[in-house]
Amino acid sequence: MTERVYFWGEDENIPGTEPIQFSAAKLSKNIKITTTDPDGIAESTVVEGIQDDEVERGGWGNKLDFLFSCISVSVGLGNVWRFPYLCYKNGGGSFLITYFIAMFLCGIPIFFQEVAIGQYLGSGGMTLVGHLCPILQGVGFSTMIIVFFLDVYYCIIIAWTIFYLINCFTQLPSLPWENCDNWWNTDACFKGSSNQTALKIVHNTSIPIGHNHTRTPVEEYWDSRVLGITSGIEDLGGMQWELVGCLFLAWVFVYIIIWKGLHQSGKIIWFTALFPYFVLIILLFRGITLEGAGEGLLYYVKPDWSKLATSGPWIDGATQIFFAYSVGTGALPALGSYNNFHHNMYKDAVITCFVNTLTSLLAGCVTFSILGHIALTQGSTVSDVVKSGPGLVFLTYPEVVLKLPGSPAWAIIFFVMLLILGIDSEFCNVESFVTGLVDYWPNLLRPHRRKFTLCCVFAMFILGLPMVTKGGAYVFQLMDFYSASGMSILWVCFFQTIAISWIFGGDKFCSCIYEMTGRRPNKFFYISWVFLAPAVMIGIFLFYCIQYTPVTYGKDYKYPEWAEVLGLLISFSSMIWIPLYAIYYLLTQPGTILENLQNGILPRIKHRGKPPKAEASQNIPLSESKAVFIYHDAT
Repeated sequence: MTERVYFWGEDENIPGTEPIQFSAAKLSKNIKITTTDPDGIAESTVVEGIQDDEVERGGWGNKLDFLFSCISVSVGLGNVWRFPYLCYKNGGGSFLITYFIAMFLCGIPIFFQEVAIGQYLGSGGMTLVGHLCPILQGVGFSTMIIVFFLDVYYCIIIAWTIFYLINCFTQLPSLPWENCDNWWNTDACFKGSSNQTALKIVHNTSIPIGHNHTRTPVEEYWDSRVLGITSGIEDLGGMQWELVGCLFLAWVFVYIIIWKGLHQSGKIIWFTALFPYFVLIILLFRGITLEGAGEGLLYYVKPDWSKLATSGPWIDGATQIFFAYSVGTGALPALGSYNNFHHNMYKDAVITCFVNTLTSLLAGCVTFSILGHIALTQGSTVSDVVKSGPGLVFLTYPEVVLKLPGSPAWAIIFFVMLLILGIDSEFCNVESFVTGLVDYWPNLLRPHRRKFTLCCVFAMFILGLPMVTKGGAYVFQLMDFYSASGMSILWVCFFQTIAISWIFGGDKFCSCIYEMTGRRPNKFFYISWVFLAPAVMIGIFLFYCIQYTPVTYGKDYKYPEWAEVLGLLISFSSMIWIPLYAIYYLLTQPGTILENLQNGILPRIKHRGKPPKAEASQNIPLSESKAVFIYHDAT
């Protein structure tokens, strides 16, 4: 199909020319403009079409895609893997108290705030704070570094999961962690029984059950077969080459899903958001029917009030909310930026937060019912039954599948579920990192988004290799404690909230939401954004600094000083960008420092709202001389 359009350029030197008006619109495809001078010589020029920003960035196919994407990015391994082990580490019920305080005062309000501001500005996490408060653009840089660290070590959990999944097929019809007759087992291995007076006889050695020297086959499989764990971070040992292969495979899966961009992965997200609940509910019913499950569930909900006087449950409870909700990582603004400007994100935000918390509580019930059963079979207490560490999910869930008929099939289903949870959270986090950088340098990176994503994925794979060595679990714990949780995420979330709620202004932000949805948020959200959330974050941050406790692996291993310093440097590497960029802004912008400070707190917003169609076109006055012929080849 060919379209021909004529217009006349204005020439002030020709008398009697009258301007005419016509409607102009953006061209979505390239055009060829042919001009003819007075001598009849034609000259052609190709002009590139101007694409609408939303066409460039993409958008959701329908409203439910956004809801399920929010659920996928926030409901993941943080619920099934991280929540139970932090809860176990901090005394069960004590952790739940701090978790729910942080949820209502910080988690839900900030989740809503991040999605809304991403939708309003149409940008990811790296640029949104800079739009609202240019002097705090460093928040975006800090966010991207945190997300980068998170992406690097999060994929290690996926690699462990792939390792388990593959090995489910190696000893059919049994499972490799089912007994103590394997080459990696030690004399301390004991396949549990509810008979508390029995004796274990292995290699002619008698060890009373209930003595803490016994270990289950599941524990030994995790430590000796999967990790090949060394005595400490000082001895990384060699590579666990099977894990290296699993890590490479994990990154291949992630890249395949995101290579066309997040907005094209909506249908995948539907399945990944729903399937895990089918598996978790079945495991829950089996877990709570195990002998001893009641003791585990009691430990889960009963607070240890003495622990609330320490900083551990408070910092872990608050940061687990941020971690599980994906607050402060830039993922939520990135997801919101794909929304239609007038989409009502409030309902989606509240639904996602409650689904997230219920998923965590569900995973906790499964985990602690299994811990109660293991404690009974070993004659131990729930608090001492296993080492509290990042591998808790790989010690409890493989145990419960052994209690189900057709255990290999259920093991496969469980690890497929864990793989789905890990990959859908990971590709959303990687996408938030890529979107943040692409939005910051659109002209440079947007035309090469796929290649840039591939480079990011390869770099993250290389940086993850130290965590698949034989001492890699110690590196992993160091990264989890210092890089994407703890004080670094609190620091970033605090300044982000200050930028939006104080400098940009809580009232103005409420007006932005009204502009998008036609409704102002209720007073609770306003009070939380302006007062409660900043107060809770700064309070917990200061409490954590005053009662600082170094990281440990399990309950016994303490990291050497150099490793602790390395961990703190990892935290500071993201935190430092906020004050560093503020100083840079004050010193490099034209004007005095005071003028730069005043300009640095003025918003620079690119408005996404579109006027009604009747107002969208503009009438451009032109005169009738110097005819130009536009040839638009739409074929």
